[in-house]
Amino acid sequence: MPAARTRIDIQSVVRLSELADYIVPFTIRVICELGVADLLVAGACPVSTLAEQTGTHPPALLRMLRALACKGIFTEVEPEVFALTPLAEPLRGDHPLSLRAAFPLLACDIEAWAHFDHCVRTGEAAFDLAHGQGYWEYMAAHEDENTRFNASQQAATRLELRSILPVYPWQELDTLVDVGGGNGAFLAGILARFHRLRGTVFDLPHVVAEAPKVFADAGVAERSDAVGGSFLDGGVPEGADAYLLKRVLYHWDEERATTLLRNVRAAMRPDSRLLILEPVTDPVAPGEGYATGLLYDLLLLAMAGGGARSLDAISTLLSRAGLRLSRTLTTFTLPVLEVRPA
Repeated sequence: MPAARTRIDIQSVVRLSELADYIVPFTIRVICELGVADLLVAGACPVSTLAEQTGTHPPALLRMLRALACKGIFTEVEPEVFALTPLAEPLRGDHPLSLRAAFPLLACDIEAWAHFDHCVRTGEAAFDLAHGQGYWEYMAAHEDENTRFNASQQAATRLELRSILPVYPWQELDTLVDVGGGNGAFLAGILARFHRLRGTVFDLPHVVAEAPKVFADAGVAERSDAVGGSFLDGGVPEGADAYLLKRVLYHWDEERATTLLRNVRAAMRPDSRLLILEPVTDPVAPGEGYATGLLYDLLLLAMAGGGARSLDAISTLLSRAGLRLSRTLTTFTLPVLEVRPA
C-alpha cells in the first residue's frame, strides 16, 4: 500500500521560516548600536546622510534598512530615503519605553547560543562551556559588556514598571523593601509614582553603591535607603509593609531559593506581604499572549543555568518557607504573585 502523501501547507512553511530566522534579530541589534532611529526623529532622511552620521557603508546600510522595512520596521518613503514607523519608534533612545538598549549585540551571548545544544544534552549552561566561567563572573571581568548588559536590564525595567504599576494597590503601602533590587531603578520608579511610599533597596554592597545616584536622579532620595548585604545570609531589613522580589528566585536552586524566602519571611511582620515578580512556566495557548516565562526559561538555561518555575513549584517553595500564595495578577510582562505569611 503506497504511503500517504504529506499535505503541503505553504503558510506553515513560511511561518516556520520566519520564526527560525536570526537575520532580522541581528539586524535590529546593529541598527540599535548605530542609533539610526534617533537620526530619524526629525523626519525622513536619505541613506547617504545616515551612513555619514553613523560612519557606515551606504550600500550596506541601505540593504539593512530595506530588509527591516519589509518587516514594518522603518519605511522607504522615496528611493533610498527612510522614516520611522510605529515599530521603529521604540528603537529611539528618547522614547518613553525605549528598547534601543534592550537589544545589545553581545558577542559573548552569541557564542553561548551557538552551543545551546550542549544545554539540551546536559542541562548545563552553554555560556560556561563557551567562556570557561559563569555569566556573572564573566560580566564582572568585562566592564564594557557589563555596562551594556545593565542598560538592557534598565530597558526591561521601564517596560515592567509600565505593566505592573497599574495592577497592584501600591497606595496601600507605607514601606517597601526591594530584596535583590540591584541599583534601585525599579524601586525608584515605584516611589516616583506613589509619593507617600518609602523604600529600601537591599542587595550586595557593591551593587547598591549605585543606588543613591539612581534615587537622586529620580527625585526620590529623601524617601529611599540603600542597605548592603546578602539575602542568603540574612540581614533583610525588618518590619516593612511589603517586600519585593523581582526576577530573583529563578537564579537559585531549590535549597538556596528556600533559604532566601525564609530570610525574607523572618524579616516580615505577621501582616506584611511579599510581592514576587517572576516569569512562570505555565503553558500559554497559541494566540493568548507572549510566553514570557517559557522563553525566559530557555534564556536562563543558555546563559546562567538557572530556570523559571511553574506556579505550583513556586507555591511549594513558599510553603517550605512558611509562606503562601494569596493571589496572582497577570500583566503583559511579569505576573505579580502576592504572598502572605502562612
